[in-house]
Amino acid sequence: MSAVSTAVRATHLVTNAAWFGGSLFGAVGLNPAAREADSERGRAEVSGTGWERWGPVQGAAVGLHLLSGLAIVADNRNRVVAHPPTTIATVAKTVLTGAAVASTAAAYVWGQRLGKASGEDGHPRDPQAAEAARARLRWLQWATPALTGAVLVLDAELGEQQRGAAGLLDERW
Repeated sequence: MSAVSTAVRATHLVTNAAWFGGSLFGAVGLNPAAREADSERGRAEVSGTGWERWGPVQGAAVGLHLLSGLAIVADNRNRVVAHPPTTIATVAKTVLTGAAVASTAAAYVWGQRLGKASGEDGHPRDPQAAEAARARLRWLQWATPALTGAVLVLDAELGEQQRGAAGLLDERW
């Protein structure tokens, strides 16, 4: 394995870890913390500020993850085509990655809608739009970490396929 391949694989894993970890932190930490603010305006400011700061990092992570994934598939194209377990895992990983991109984009769109529906005085300008956005975001906040976590599991599976039959856990001491 060349240094370039190692760098591409490391980029792919680290960017997925950032995507997974950031979205999980949002669901477990930031969003619940924002709900503890004293007013609607305070909740929107805490959550909005956190996501605005994280957004560029997550966007870069997603972009680099996709690019490094394409490079890995190109590098392993013969194995992806000729080895059925690799083909299945690669197709599943591609579908899950696409779904994670879609859930990330949807969360961004619904977050923007919630921001527009929120008034500056602490009361929503459009209560129905605000509640619709909150309802979507309640489940979208969990979709991205679930999907990116599943992609991490498939990365582990693909790594195991390359390793061969014998491994540390297969050895008898």
